[in-house]
Amino acid sequence: MKSHWELLAATDFFTIEVWTMRGLVTYYVLFTIHLATRQVHVAGITPNPNSAFMNQVARQLTDEFDGTLNNVRFLIMDRDSKFTNQFRAFLRREGVEPVPYPPRSPNCSPYAERFVRSIKDECLDRIIPIGVGSLRRAINEYVKHYHTERNHQGLDNQLLSSPAINTRKPEGPINRRERLGGMLNYYYRLAA
Repeated sequence: MKSHWELLAATDFFTIEVWTMRGLVTYYVLFTIHLATRQVHVAGITPNPNSAFMNQVARQLTDEFDGTLNNVRFLIMDRDSKFTNQFRAFLRREGVEPVPYPPRSPNCSPYAERFVRSIKDECLDRIIPIGVGSLRRAINEYVKHYHTERNHQGLDNQLLSSPAINTRKPEGPINRRERLGGMLNYYYRLAA
């Protein structure tokens, strides 16, 4: 697999309950993760992941200019019925081969499963989103934190992309950047 590392991505859904005027509504969040870089892209959030939603997501993921699957050859996914035949066929036409893993084997997509565990443990299990706007904000803030402020054990505790303020100076005052009211924190030293 390591020889094809740059060509692999995974996708999956996770669910979150959102408080709305109609009570609690289950929202489905679809994301992709590039396996070599661990970069995550939230592809869509919906209470009803139907065929029309999945077709739109497929178009966005494979968009010629800013699709997140442009340099991906294989997309690892489970056998969920939400990944429709039309979705898979559209990906194939765009040069991305869907690779379903065997039933009841989430260990075949460990990076996607780890991201779900991380976002839920560190963020979504600690809040009750009030409306889809609140959910989108929480997910967007977490993804920013995940990409620029969170150490990744699988990558030798490095950040995926270092922010401009991050330096390796061993002295000076320590500053804190907080997200979502202090739920997510990042500590750093200013450059001299």
